[in-house]
Amino acid sequence: MTPIKKLFPKRTAAKSSKPGGMGEKIPRHVAIIMDGNGRWAKSRNKPRTEGHKIGAKRVSEITEAAMRSGVEFLTLFAFSSENWNRPKSEIDALMNLLVISIKTHGKKLVKDRVRFRAIGNVSALPKKCLNAIEKLEEKTKNFDGRNLVLALNYGARDELVRAVRKISNSAKIGEIDPNKIEWEDVARNLDTADIPDPDLLIRTSGEMRLSNYLLMQSAYAELYFTDVCWPDFTAEEFSKALKEYGRRERRYGLTGEQILER
Repeated sequence: MTPIKKLFPKRTAAKSSKPGGMGEKIPRHVAIIMDGNGRWAKSRNKPRTEGHKIGAKRVSEITEAAMRSGVEFLTLFAFSSENWNRPKSEIDALMNLLVISIKTHGKKLVKDRVRFRAIGNVSALPKKCLNAIEKLEEKTKNFDGRNLVLALNYGARDELVRAVRKISNSAKIGEIDPNKIEWEDVARNLDTADIPDPDLLIRTSGEMRLSNYLLMQSAYAELYFTDVCWPDFTAEEFSKALKEYGRRERRYGLTGEQILER
C-alpha cells in the first residue's frame, strides 16, 4: 500500500471549488456514502458487525487523506434515519461502535486540530452517543480550516421537513414574509447552514443512488461511484476519486465557452 504522505503531499492551502473556474483540482467539500460494510463481511463469511468494525477503522485513514490533500470539509454518512429498521442487534452494535470510534479517533482529531460535528436528528440517538458527540464537538469547536462531519440519524427529506417547520414558525410570528422566502432562507435552516455544499459526492460498493443523502446540498456536486466496498476504500481509492474530480468541468448551468470567458 502506498504511504498516505506520498499520495497526498502537504499543501499550504486548498484550492477552492467555487463556481466558475477551470483548473480547480481539489474539492473544498467531499461527502461520502460509506456503503458495503455488510456485503464486504458476507463475502468473507463474517458477521455484518465485522464489516462495520473494519469500516470504522477506514474512517481515520480517509479523514487523514482528505485533510492532507487540502479538502476542508469531509462529511460521512454514518447512520441514516432509515437504518433504525435494521435488526436491533446490529443497531446496538453500531451505536456501541460509534461511541468507541468517537473516543478513539477523537484524540487524533484533537491532536490534528480537526473540528468535529454531527448533523441530522442527533437528539434521537442513545444518550451515550449524544454524550460522546457533545464532548468531542466541545473539544474541537474552536478549530478552523479542517472539518469532519458525521451524518447521524440523517435523512435529507427529514432535514427539509425540519427546515420548513422552522421557517413556518418564523413566518407565523412575523419574522419572515412567506412571499419573500428564497433558497438562502431554506439553506440557513438546514443542518449544514454553516457548511459549504459538497463539491464531490462519493458512493462506495457499486450502488448508484443518493439514498436520501444531502439531496438539496448536492444539486451541483460531482458524483463518483465505485464498486469498492467501504472497508476496502483506501487512501489510494480516495486519490482516484480526487483525480477523477480534477478532470471534470463544473459549469453550474453555463456552457463551457461561458466558463472560459469568466
